[in-house]
Amino acid sequence: MDAPTKDWDLVEIDPTRLPHQSVYKILTGSVVPRPIGWVSTLDARGRRNLAPFSFFNLVCPDPPTLLFCPSVRGADNQTKDTLNNIRETGEFVVNIVTEDTLEAMNASAIEAPAEFDEFTFAGVHPVDSVTVKPPRVKESPIHLECRLRQILEISNKAGGGSIVIGTIIHMHLEERVMLGSDKINLDELKPVGRLMGNGYCRISDRVELTRPKSLLGGKT
Repeated sequence: MDAPTKDWDLVEIDPTRLPHQSVYKILTGSVVPRPIGWVSTLDARGRRNLAPFSFFNLVCPDPPTLLFCPSVRGADNQTKDTLNNIRETGEFVVNIVTEDTLEAMNASAIEAPAEFDEFTFAGVHPVDSVTVKPPRVKESPIHLECRLRQILEISNKAGGGSIVIGTIIHMHLEERVMLGSDKINLDELKPVGRLMGNGYCRISDRVELTRPKSLLGGKT
């Protein structure tokens, strides 16, 4: 017989009664691992910007849509250059972060003035995109060129942020990370996920489960 499960005491929290920094720590330690969108943009003057966002995910495949959430910048409580640039130009590229680009991605997270070039600081190389003006990160094996669909501002105060929704209009994938025409070889890609604090994770330990068959009679 299985041992009885222990009933743990619960810590009850009203997030409105905590400083936003504490809410952030609880949420980013609970919602893990998170994918990382490494977003490259240009401002209206053509200046490059590169920054990572772990509040990032997909929306749907038709039309192919993704989102990421730039928060209000901690250093000065202003909107981040990435968001400002997308508002000005309506374009951006999401580069996928791998074990090989982890340190460069972390370097590009620096908070800096708009004229600062994170590509140069992080030691990565910009390459031309096909359908948008912002450059791609050459060292990343997957690039998703995006056109802005919508920006939802949730809050512009400290601890606030926005949701940027983009339509993927072109994709670049290195042949080595492909399995056939439409699957990704994760062992070659070696993506990295975000944890809490300074933590990141690899996907060297995976579990695969077969989903239950649909009871609705349609395709799964």
